[in-house]
Amino acid sequence: MWQIWLIIAGACIIMEMLTVGFLIFWFALGALIAMIFSLFIKSFVIQFTIFIISSTILLFTTKPFVEKFQKSNSDQKISSSSIEGDQGIVTKEINPIKGTGQIKINTEIWSAKSIDNNVIPEGANIIVEKIEGVKAIVKQIN
Repeated sequence: MWQIWLIIAGACIIMEMLTVGFLIFWFALGALIAMIFSLFIKSFVIQFTIFIISSTILLFTTKPFVEKFQKSNSDQKISSSSIEGDQGIVTKEINPIKGTGQIKINTEIWSAKSIDNNVIPEGANIIVEKIEGVKAIVKQIN
């Protein structure tokens, strides 16, 4: 029976990787706990009960910790409007005809295009005027 619990644990881990939440992982751990008990207890009903109880306990005792961790990571997201007005440097020539252009603001690399559709050479200093989607709209400064 331990092989079945191992397969269930593996399936739960695969499903966890395919989802965005952090829920199925605890059932994988519960299946591993049930697998260990299956080596000593032959009754499937008792094994299944151990699986359900251990999964539930793990889920509810660790949920506050996981929520706190997820919340602290979401607080670190950077707003794209936070770079408006910042100065940077062109790392790849901004060319509206070719549709190319890349800038560096602090440590971040952004796709860019010029506000007046002029070519801005690599190494030029720029200022971010606004953000449109995932592109920074920039103006060359002297």
